[in-house]
Amino acid sequence: MKSAPTFLLFFLLTLFSCGTDSRHFKFDGRFLHLNQGEFYIYSPDGGLDGLDTIKVESGRFAFEMPCNRPCILMLVFPNFSEQPIFAEPGKSVSIKGDASHLKEMEVKGTKDNELMTKFRKQIANASPPETKKYAALFVEDHPDSRVGIYLISKYYMQTDPDFKEAKRLLGVMTLDANNYLNQLKQTAANLSKASSNSKLPSFKAKDMEGNTVVSTTLTTAKVGIVTLWASFSYDSMSMQRELKNLKRKWGSQLQVVSVNIDGSKQEAQKIIDRDTIPWPNVCDGNMMASPLVQTLGLASIPDNIITHNGKIVAHGLNIQQMREKIEELLAH
Repeated sequence: MKSAPTFLLFFLLTLFSCGTDSRHFKFDGRFLHLNQGEFYIYSPDGGLDGLDTIKVESGRFAFEMPCNRPCILMLVFPNFSEQPIFAEPGKSVSIKGDASHLKEMEVKGTKDNELMTKFRKQIANASPPETKKYAALFVEDHPDSRVGIYLISKYYMQTDPDFKEAKRLLGVMTLDANNYLNQLKQTAANLSKASSNSKLPSFKAKDMEGNTVVSTTLTTAKVGIVTLWASFSYDSMSMQRELKNLKRKWGSQLQVVSVNIDGSKQEAQKIIDRDTIPWPNVCDGNMMASPLVQTLGLASIPDNIITHNGKIVAHGLNIQQMREKIEELLAH
C-alpha cells in the first residue's frame, strides 16, 4: 500500500524534470569561451514583455517564460550580435555553441529551431548575395515556418533592405492569425513606396527627458529626419555627430528626432550627454521591438528617414549620402 504514493511521486518528479508544462517555454545551454557574463533577450512579436537579462555562470545559462502561443525570441549577445530562438508552448530546447562563433550555434528541440540551425550552417561561408538567395529559397520551401518571418525581416528589411522583395516574400507566408506577420507586411508595403513621396507615419512618443515628441515636429519643417542609433554602433554615433553639425548650420529649417535601441537608457544618456545632442531622443528599452521603431519601419543600425515638406524623399542613407541630401534640399 505504501508503494503507490512513492511511485506517483517518482513519476511526477521525472515528468517535471524532463520538460516544462503546457503554459511555459524554456531553454538551457552552454557556450564555450564565455565563462561568466550576461546577455539580453526580447521578442519582436510580443511573446515577451519588454527586455530581460540572462546570466551566464560557468558557461551555462537557462531561461523559462510563460508561453501561450508560438513566438520569436531574440538573444542579444555581449558583442550585440543577435540570434533567434523560436518558442512554443510546452516545449524546451537546448543550445550549444562557441561564443567566438555565434553564427554556428546549434539549437535542438523543435522543428523551427532545427531548421534555423540548418540554415545557419548553410550560410556559414556564403556571401551576402548568396545569403539573401538562400533566405528567399527557405521562405518559398517553408512558407508555414516562423523562421521565414525572421529571415525576411533580417535579410530583406534590415540588412541591405529590399522592401519590394520583402513584400513579395511576406505574401508567400501562410501562417494564420499572425499579428507580427501582418505588421511586417504593412511596413514592407509602406517602405516599398517610400521613394514616391509617401507621408511619414504619424507617431507620438516620450523622449528621454519625458517630453512628448510628435511626427508633426518633422513634417511641418522644410526638412525633417528621424534616425535610429545605438551606443554599440560607431557608424550610428558618427551619424548623430554629423547631424549635430548640420543642425548647427541650418537651425530650425532642419528638425531631427532620434530613436535609440539600447537595452539600457543609462548607456544612451551617457552618449547624448557626452556629445551634447540637443534634439529629442526616444529610448523605451525595447530595442528593435520598440513600437516606434516598428511604426516607422526603421530596420537597421544606423537607419534614417528624410522628409521634405512633409513627404518622405529618402530612406536608409549612409552618412555622406545623408549630408549631401540634406544640403541639397535646404539649399533650394
